[in-house]
Amino acid sequence: MKLKLFLLTGILFIVQSGFSQKLGYIDSKFILGKMPEYKQASSELGAQSQKWQTEIEALRNEVDKLRKEYMAEEVLLTEDMKKERQAVIAKKDKESKDAQNKAFGFEGLYFLKKQELVKPLQDKIFEAVEKVCKKKKIAIMFDKAGDLVMIYTNPAHDYTDFVLEELGLGDKDDTVNEKNKDKK
Repeated sequence: MKLKLFLLTGILFIVQSGFSQKLGYIDSKFILGKMPEYKQASSELGAQSQKWQTEIEALRNEVDKLRKEYMAEEVLLTEDMKKERQAVIAKKDKESKDAQNKAFGFEGLYFLKKQELVKPLQDKIFEAVEKVCKKKKIAIMFDKAGDLVMIYTNPAHDYTDFVLEELGLGDKDDTVNEKNKDKK
């Protein structure tokens, strides 16, 4: 029985290896970094992010100022005045937190702006990857920059340079040297 199972496993292994498919990987972060459009998009996103951050800081400073004023005058205020001031402070604090959430929260303005600016570039990379896969007859292409953990990668299967060529970016020798510099 064990012999039959061993033989069946061996046959399946041989059959499967006969139909093996070509694999490859790219580094989309590296490719994005080589794209001038990405550098411009990152700069625009950074400027917009700074603007939102400044607005949020102004709201927080206003809340801090109201709290300090309240603390300084608390002993002089009646109970009704205290409740009124606390309500104003709570309202401003909520405005501050809402602004923070609207700008930088889950699916906030930052996320939407980043998606608006970067999505077309990612689509461009995807189209180039698709062309490279068809030219090189690659069945499966992985992205080294994604959530996929790659413990070891053989540079022979790295198709990042081909995608860069397809996009018309960089000299092959320059990208190899730059990638090797990044690894050190």
